[in-house]
Amino acid sequence: MKIILKLFISLFLFTEIGVASEIKVFEFTEAELSQLEVRKVRGAENKTNYSVGSNENGNFLKSVADNAASGLGKEVTIDLNKTPFINITWKVEKDLSGIKENTKKGHDFAARVFAVKKTGATPLSNRAINYVFSSNNKIGFSSPSPYTKKSIDNVLSTTKNNLNQWVTVKANVKEDFKKFHDLDVNELDGLAIMSDTDNSKMKAIAYFQNIYFSAN
Repeated sequence: MKIILKLFISLFLFTEIGVASEIKVFEFTEAELSQLEVRKVRGAENKTNYSVGSNENGNFLKSVADNAASGLGKEVTIDLNKTPFINITWKVEKDLSGIKENTKKGHDFAARVFAVKKTGATPLSNRAINYVFSSNNKIGFSSPSPYTKKSIDNVLSTTKNNLNQWVTVKANVKEDFKKFHDLDVNELDGLAIMSDTDNSKMKAIAYFQNIYFSAN
């Protein structure tokens, strides 16, 4: 996205999170959703629709992006020396098969979670790891965003293996910032969720659940 870092690295809410062995970032409740500002990506025709629900494993966020792009962000402080691992449970019901995700015309993902680090005075100077549920690439594939090298797309799940199935994944955010940005990051400054289809003009449906940081 042309201004994806500006949208999500500027961040929407501030929440100071204390030290714990597990740090939950989102509650996925109606009250939380009403407090989180939804911002549309510039140039997108529509906003992604977000709603909350629940199942036997707790609350979840549902996203429906129909030629749309907008996201939810929260500013948080995560001590990556104590809890470096991000844990995500998610599902893609309708994917974006056939697009080239590392090109400007195909840079859409049914499900993304951005880990954001402030590294400068302006939002566009900051860095992000964009953990994605890919519709076309294999797990482990990574590539700079075609719009900015300051955001790296890193595939944690793929619908080639798990279409319309809940998947739980884990990544070491501290190690990823060193690997992809050559940065020694001690604290993470924010997290954002997005489903977007504004480049491909397609429709995607995804779910997010139980996003938290852990020591291992």
